[in-house]
Amino acid sequence: MKFYDYGMAPSPRKVRMVIVEKGLDIPTEMIDLAQGEQFSDAFRAVNPHCTVPALSLDEGQVLTESEAICRYLEEAHPEPPLFGRNALEKAQITERIRQLELDGYLAVAEALRNTAPYFKDRALPGTESYAQIPELGERGRQRTQAFFSKLNQQLENKQHEWIASDDFSMADILAYIIVDFAKRIKLSPAEDLNALHQWMASIDQRASAQA
Repeated sequence: MKFYDYGMAPSPRKVRMVIVEKGLDIPTEMIDLAQGEQFSDAFRAVNPHCTVPALSLDEGQVLTESEAICRYLEEAHPEPPLFGRNALEKAQITERIRQLELDGYLAVAEALRNTAPYFKDRALPGTESYAQIPELGERGRQRTQAFFSKLNQQLENKQHEWIASDDFSMADILAYIIVDFAKRIKLSPAEDLNALHQWMASIDQRASAQA
């Protein structure tokens, strides 16, 4: 098994945090996106989509979506569970993950890819060329600010110890990464969002937060 990673990207970080939470040791190869290594012939042979992360399995298959990789590791190494312990928890965590992706991750990505010079003519991931749209960048920033406020309110009113259950879960990992990812567009939660800051601080103490 081999994990293809890039330290600055949020999607591979999701997998890294799962690997640490599960106590796994997976050989890793860094793909330098800044140098365009994702478009090299060698990496195209691994992942024709030219994106990271990717997980090459011993059986020969390659998983190329972070969500799929995380769920594979969950099934292969079920303890500690990160996607829930029963049918209801699994559904609730999956629902929260989807909401976090729509409200938070896509908002930050929209802002970053439509404003950062590095992403000129690469406003969407993959092999195709797409021009940046500055208006989408501004909308993404507005959506990110709204995401911070919404997440803070949800944490104030949460019914469990963590975001979606009494166990630390994939929903917490994703939300933590999104808030940290927003630093790339120079946005951070306002100081008065106390519940959000306290929740972030509690995750900062976990070993996986350093992954």
